[in-house]
Amino acid sequence: MKEISMIATGDAFVTRRIPENGYEGFEQIQEVIKKHDVRFSNLEMTFHRQEGTPAAQSGGTWAMTDPECLDDMKSYGFNLFTTANNHSGDYGEGGVSATIRHLRERNMVFSGTGNNLEEASGACYLETRKGRIALVSACSTFSISSMAGGQSGRVIGRPGLNPLRFVTTYHVTEDYYRMIQSLAKETYVNAYEDYGIKIGYGNPYPEGTSRFGNYTFTLDEKTQTETKPLERDMIRLEEEIKEAARQAEVVLVSIHAHETKKDNFAEPPQYLEIASKRCIDAGASVVIGHGPHELRGIELYHDGVIFYSLGNFIFQTETISVQPYEAFYNKGLPADTKIGAYMDRRSKNGTAGYPTQENIWRSVMAGWTMKDGKVTQVQLYPISLGMGSHRSRLGTPILSSEDKTLKYLASLSEPFGTHIVVRDHVGYIDL
Repeated sequence: MKEISMIATGDAFVTRRIPENGYEGFEQIQEVIKKHDVRFSNLEMTFHRQEGTPAAQSGGTWAMTDPECLDDMKSYGFNLFTTANNHSGDYGEGGVSATIRHLRERNMVFSGTGNNLEEASGACYLETRKGRIALVSACSTFSISSMAGGQSGRVIGRPGLNPLRFVTTYHVTEDYYRMIQSLAKETYVNAYEDYGIKIGYGNPYPEGTSRFGNYTFTLDEKTQTETKPLERDMIRLEEEIKEAARQAEVVLVSIHAHETKKDNFAEPPQYLEIASKRCIDAGASVVIGHGPHELRGIELYHDGVIFYSLGNFIFQTETISVQPYEAFYNKGLPADTKIGAYMDRRSKNGTAGYPTQENIWRSVMAGWTMKDGKVTQVQLYPISLGMGSHRSRLGTPILSSEDKTLKYLASLSEPFGTHIVVRDHVGYIDL
């Protein structure tokens, strides 16, 4: 395979059109993206005109924008996309299918959602002058109704996303374990589940394991939290990667995950580290992580690269055009509240939440070069999303000439043994 260049960005929560003549800094971003052969982004929206109904639960903000914003994503130069994220199901099955339709009308190459589980799980393929590239996408953070369903006999599947679920086990010492058992007994929190076990419908708890509602606790010598990918989802993901490796020269994997390790959002959760490495072992060259809306470290594993999170590329949450009844109800506001007023209430006039978090508004575009099927170098281009700007401009990317973001990312990557060298406001990792 000839030398090929690729670039990936994080979350694109896009609610505003690009001006007819671009915006100040647009051409510079576009130039960096377009000089690569493969150009990836995460579409963290549903793209339709109320062609689906709002789900009872959203990914945080009910994410819907005009399908013409897809044209703007193409204007940046992107040619490969994932649609699997915690907003995929914000407007139900109709929103999933409508987004797919609008993508296909524009001949956009994407993976991660489908009209059934088989479609959502499968790879998409990008044909380039230098080789065929596959992308397999999955999501770990989602409401259960967003999950695609497989077909069964004469019953059709369910539109949705490709799930990569995980199992959490809380390991606790004996004193805590007895406390949990005692509290469960006093509150009857497990009464319904215990009844199912008693009459034979449910399986007894494994020895040394206790439940408290939806949480599983295991008796251990020390207290710690363990997360692992759900094996059936992981195996399905691995099988899709292996199939994609048969059909393409390079396989990329996209995983959307918000969870964290302990209380530090800059640290990837244990299950994501496990899953990412298993993806590389199955035949992927690069795992592209996104979800927490901020950067996480980079790990070199075997011959592959894992970006645990590329943060945001576009983050225009405060200029979304509409929200459903539930959004206002959840904030104790009348259903006819204007969106600007709703956003003021949510952020306490810009003094709370995302507007105050520096890491939300700085990120990188991650490029890499491959030769003979292996990554030879990673290039990191810092971007700024305009923290402190007026709402009408906030969340739109421009290149940054400051090294602060690159040094921060270097510090996040050090625990993984990854060394980033900064030259002329670009970060480099040589493999």
